[in-house]
Amino acid sequence: MDHSNHVRLTETELTPAVLEGATVYGADDHKVGTVDHVHGAGAGSRAIIDVGGFLGIGAKPVAVPLGDLDFMRDESGDVHAVTSWTKDQLKAMPEHKH
Repeated sequence: MDHSNHVRLTETELTPAVLEGATVYGADDHKVGTVDHVHGAGAGSRAIIDVGGFLGIGAKPVAVPLGDLDFMRDESGDVHAVTSWTKDQLKAMPEHKH
């Protein structure tokens, strides 16, 4: 996916209502997960990403700093994120306990 024409979200748009459900693309530009929910607000907040699984079953939730994700909107207005993490790196993280 070519992200060069996508519009980066502003700091004020980085809210749970906007970010939850966003697809996350990894270093190889493959889908690595989906934002399940967001903990905290501002610079110290963390995104909880469901990694792996199929149709939401068997996915492993992991927490990453919001700053590790580059959130943007595509041409149709859908929010997604790009990160330098790979799916394998995310799967190796400790599971986030709710």
